[in-house]
Amino acid sequence: MTRWISSLAGLLLAAAGSAQPSGPELPEPYATPPAVKLPRVVGWPEGATPVAPSGFRVGAFARDLESPRWLTVLPNGDVLVAQSRTEIPAERRANMDPERLKRIEASRGGSGPSPNRVTLLRDVDGDGVADQRHLLIEGLRQPFGLLLRRDRLYVASTDAVWSCSFLVGQTRINGKPRKLFDLPAEGYKNHWTRNLATDPDEKRLYVAVGSATNVDEEHIDEKQPHRAAILSASWDGRDITVFASGLRNPVGMAFEPETGQLWTVVNERDMLGDDLVPDYLTSVREGAFYGWPYAYFGGHEDPRKRGERPDLVASAVVPDFALGAHTASLGLAFYRGRSFPERYQGGAFVGQHGSWNRSAFAGYRVVFVPFDKGRPAGAAEDFLTGFIKDEASDEVYGRPVGVAVARDGALLVADDAAGIVWRVAPR
Repeated sequence: MTRWISSLAGLLLAAAGSAQPSGPELPEPYATPPAVKLPRVVGWPEGATPVAPSGFRVGAFARDLESPRWLTVLPNGDVLVAQSRTEIPAERRANMDPERLKRIEASRGGSGPSPNRVTLLRDVDGDGVADQRHLLIEGLRQPFGLLLRRDRLYVASTDAVWSCSFLVGQTRINGKPRKLFDLPAEGYKNHWTRNLATDPDEKRLYVAVGSATNVDEEHIDEKQPHRAAILSASWDGRDITVFASGLRNPVGMAFEPETGQLWTVVNERDMLGDDLVPDYLTSVREGAFYGWPYAYFGGHEDPRKRGERPDLVASAVVPDFALGAHTASLGLAFYRGRSFPERYQGGAFVGQHGSWNRSAFAGYRVVFVPFDKGRPAGAAEDFLTGFIKDEASDEVYGRPVGVAVARDGALLVADDAAGIVWRVAPR
């Protein structure tokens, strides 16, 4: 009964951009026509920052970074930044209208090849601004997930999981990263981010892998069980299993601090209309199937897959908490710091990169989801906003992605399009 109540509460949350829609019912597919509205990133003017709630201040922890996507805070306070961006395959680029290609690249805050590096940022004097930056790793294909376990640093690139010897305090990697195991990496849609997490006891490594397609009308993903899934692996990479499946594009992963339960945020499918399908935050049960591509939010069958797998539609788990359609909810961090007010303790911060495929922008913010006893305990709240400059002209200042809690309790937010890591701290 508890899970049913929690699931219903999730359905009451934001359809596009609003944290509390008028009712629990999802609209019918194609109630509004599919749309494309690409943002144009113009960067932040001098002195401008995103907006946090009263009682907080926002400043730049680091600027002039090329595509900072993901953040990991080390025990000594150093911050690792994975720098990479979505790549458009050469064959697709050759067949695209030049103006559309230019607009797509502008929406991502840059053009050309991905920087493909991991950088270490260090705040030497403790003033909330990184004084040093050191190149740790380069040459991996679109590095994203970062995880430190004892004396080894693990990195998930789009095509593999790697490890290398690393001690906290170092500013360089001695030797090349060693490949643990390959990951599937191709596909015309190719949700390329690969994230990492480990359980509180560090028994297993968890890897989030997105789908190769939108809803697998091409029957590509059904042949690749390690896509649209969260994998579980031994630390030597020899034992890899599918922990949970039917997750179109799981990105942020974190273990909830009170219960030790794994949670993830999932980027849902496109082209069913403005308000379908909500991205979501959900606990992840071992062996569970979450619907993709055959169904969404439980037994809502996708019309593009009608009749293909009624058995899987019937078995689909209802996600715990809706985060709004096309918000591109990617970042996830539970607040374990001490400096924020008590109401934030144990809650979840979610970085929403922002929509490209609805008639009005949704996302482009960081939201806070309060938790109590290991479960969502209220509607999503705006926490960091102001990323949209002008809806009418499609202009945005930046796009938030990864979120992390700094050693001093501040919230760090990677703004990949603007090349900034923001720092939000109490006044």
